[in-house]
Amino acid sequence: MAEKIIETNGVEICTETFGNATDPCILLIMGATASMIWWDEAFCRKLGAQNRFVIRYDNRDVGRSSVFEELNYDVTDMAADAFGVLDFYAIEKAHLVGMSLGGMLAQIMALQQPERVLSLTLIASSVWANRPELPQIDPKFLQYHSRAATLDWEDKAEVQDYLVGGWKLVNGSARKFDVVRSSQLAFREIDRANSLISMFNHAMLGGGEAYYDRSSEIKAPVLIIHGTEDPILPYPHALALQEAFPGAKLLRLEGVGHELHEQDWELIIQEIVALTAGK
Repeated sequence: MAEKIIETNGVEICTETFGNATDPCILLIMGATASMIWWDEAFCRKLGAQNRFVIRYDNRDVGRSSVFEELNYDVTDMAADAFGVLDFYAIEKAHLVGMSLGGMLAQIMALQQPERVLSLTLIASSVWANRPELPQIDPKFLQYHSRAATLDWEDKAEVQDYLVGGWKLVNGSARKFDVVRSSQLAFREIDRANSLISMFNHAMLGGGEAYYDRSSEIKAPVLIIHGTEDPILPYPHALALQEAFPGAKLLRLEGVGHELHEQDWELIIQEIVALTAGK
């Protein structure tokens, strides 16, 4: 199905679906600064082929969704956008699969409307709580992205190299970094973005404090997937999730970074299908 722009929560959100709408729904929620194409089309089709109705979408301020000159929303607005996507497709209940910030949005959604959330898959994410003792983002990543302020954002080749370089930093040692595929992805990000630089609004996101430390209220089954070499949300964040959700399964990806590498798709899809079976 082609991309479809919907209106919800006062914004336009770009969406795309895969599979049969009568099958159980899986909503894919991407993390900060990344558009929905980080959920690779081939990944979505493989998941949809397992008798699942898969929806991916651009969060506000990335891709073809609404963009803002300055931050005027918080994480609860982004959670509301996700519910709006489900409403548009007349989905009463869905399985939520969130990557990084997307996993945290999924937890907020499960607290806001638990009757609509069938399960949570939290990939390279963290517990929605005030946990300052957990390890922070690798400083080399922040140092690299400090160059964004001096980048010529009109120079597509320069921006493409910058994006690819950033993605290479989050790649773990167990998987070879695919420069060609990453360059193609970066080109698509640049080509389809309403305002690529607007993605940095996500770096200043706040809100949602009312939902801190309430994991025990979430009764939906949980799957945790995390790479041991994640430089953005280091592996102890996965252990914090496991502590917050004692009944959850933790899929530990040795040597994997903050990534959805093609070599891991089969295993990830297998685990998501198992979690979402019969619901």
